[in-house]
Amino acid sequence: MGIFSKKIGIDLGTANTLVFVPGRGVVLNEPSVVAVSSDNKILAVGLEAKYMIGRTPEEITAYRPMKDGVIADYRVTEAMLRYYMQKALGKWNIVRPDVLISVPAGVTSTERRAVIEAAIKAGAKNAYVVKEPILAAIGAGISIHEPVGRMIVDVGGGTTDVAVISLGGIVASTSVKVAGNKIDAGIIDYVKKTFNLSIGDKTAEDIKIQVGSAVPLEEELTMTVKGRDFVSGLPRAIEIKSNEIVKAISKELREIISAIKTVLQETPPELAADIIDEGIMMTGGTSQLRNLPELVFRRTGVKAMLADDAYFCVVKGTGVALEHLDVYKRAIISKR
Repeated sequence: MGIFSKKIGIDLGTANTLVFVPGRGVVLNEPSVVAVSSDNKILAVGLEAKYMIGRTPEEITAYRPMKDGVIADYRVTEAMLRYYMQKALGKWNIVRPDVLISVPAGVTSTERRAVIEAAIKAGAKNAYVVKEPILAAIGAGISIHEPVGRMIVDVGGGTTDVAVISLGGIVASTSVKVAGNKIDAGIIDYVKKTFNLSIGDKTAEDIKIQVGSAVPLEEELTMTVKGRDFVSGLPRAIEIKSNEIVKAISKELREIISAIKTVLQETPPELAADIIDEGIMMTGGTSQLRNLPELVFRRTGVKAMLADDAYFCVVKGTGVALEHLDVYKRAIISKR
């Protein structure tokens, strides 16, 4: 890798975007949020923009350009990519980098082209896209080129990707638009119905992380939640317990489990046997929900494990794939 070839890997997620630079590791981990003014100027990206969500004056909109793992707003995504690439490489960098970007397993060819185009417009020399489950598997330390069936479940912010990988390719997969965001929405809904209390996305996410669980707990965790009373419109605080959250998010979790079952049912018998031996590997930020692997085991009968550094698997996978582009060419969908 001479001075003239820069490479970066981007985990372009619905909730967060992570950037990997070979030799430096993960250099950036920020929310996929852009603040846009009413006259369409881009004011802030990432963390700065996230702090504005729910707190902005009317003439500023905080935008999430990625919806359900795909580009919902092209121009804003391009600006976001440009900002992240510059931030990762330093603003004096003049070399156009080779960029490898993750996409959900279920993307259409049009969506895939949109990602490649956006990256090239944002300043990439070449852009490659690789399906998320493959990157997640690489990042989780699974040797994907063996003739062994491995199942990976990547639960992110916008999508849950389920895939069976063998010989470096995806044998069976599905992608559902139920993940962290929908789980947060389930919590918001539950708190509204049960306590007549209105809470925001960030509070819902805090509840999920602090007391949430995928299966009922014997020793429940509790937390105090502050929000606005629907009736009086005044601020109010309530106590919420883990097992209430289990109830609140059960519908969303059922959809995730059903995606896993669908893929298991489509898996060829030989590979299904491998999966029983090897278990299911879980990656992605939302896979860190308490006892999610346990729920998967209870519902499918297949043991499930949480990958080390589950949140970083995909972006680490981009790093490995960049260093060995030639080896991973089957998995990589090329530049243009």
